[in-house]
Amino acid sequence: MGLSILLAEQIVALFLMGLVGYVAVKSGKFRTEDSKIISNVVVYICSPFVVIDAFQIAFTAEKLQGLLLAFAASVLVHGLMIIGGRLLGKPLGLNGIEKASVVYSNSGYLIIPLVSAVLGQEWVFYTTAFIVVQTVLIWTHGQAVICGKGKADMKQMLWNPNVIAIGIGLLLFALQIRLPAPVASCISAFGDAIGPISMMVIGMLVADVDLRGVFCQKRPYLICFLRLVAFPVITVFIFVFTGMSGMHKEAEYILLIVLLATSAPAAVMVTQLAQIYEQDAKYASVINVMSVLFSIVTMPLITLLYEKLV
Repeated sequence: MGLSILLAEQIVALFLMGLVGYVAVKSGKFRTEDSKIISNVVVYICSPFVVIDAFQIAFTAEKLQGLLLAFAASVLVHGLMIIGGRLLGKPLGLNGIEKASVVYSNSGYLIIPLVSAVLGQEWVFYTTAFIVVQTVLIWTHGQAVICGKGKADMKQMLWNPNVIAIGIGLLLFALQIRLPAPVASCISAFGDAIGPISMMVIGMLVADVDLRGVFCQKRPYLICFLRLVAFPVITVFIFVFTGMSGMHKEAEYILLIVLLATSAPAAVMVTQLAQIYEQDAKYASVINVMSVLFSIVTMPLITLLYEKLV
């Protein structure tokens, strides 16, 4: 119960950070278009620095085993959602944007600051597993689903700043290279800013959306239910009743991190890919906004269910 309450408090805090961006646009101090520049700061500076900083820990066999468990769990849940989306595609009439919104979550922007605040900075290390798996899949499977083609942009995937940062972080971790104090302090400071800045971007985007129009549409409710409730609940039962929670000394919290990423709102990247491939980006943003608002309630409830069963 305590963990879910702490999570709820942190989600509310992040929501208030988003409200700052909302007010900034509504008051005329910023424009919604300005969010693109701020978003680039998150993608190209804050997020990679968080990842590198997360790997600045002592190498132990236990840490490596925990990371491998996080990778296995991340592959498992992505496989579950991809197969589930494919099976439900015809019966529910899911289009490419809807399938991608069900499978891919806002794991970077939201989960890194959440895990850091709720569990501590040292646990951010395990979030990298989910980010790697999702980054690879969203530039292959996700791109193909959204644009309706089988071609994957491998170059873009490999040059993704977060993938590069993970490679650097893993190298530093494996070789046990510690960054000089001034460099480490700089990286840590930018990493600490990811929560407020990323939520401010979301708030700025929401300021340009007709919220009454968003909640009048029926279809996004189904997609949000699948993304925020159905698949996360299935994930909870898999983690608890398959014995995965007993596979590592810290498995309970490692799997919780994967679960948090699984139950996060729809990925902003879905909207960005929809824009690139001239699909319905407005509809993708509607799903994103609605899922962000609903996640304030659903994520603590999913965490509470996990706590009770574990």
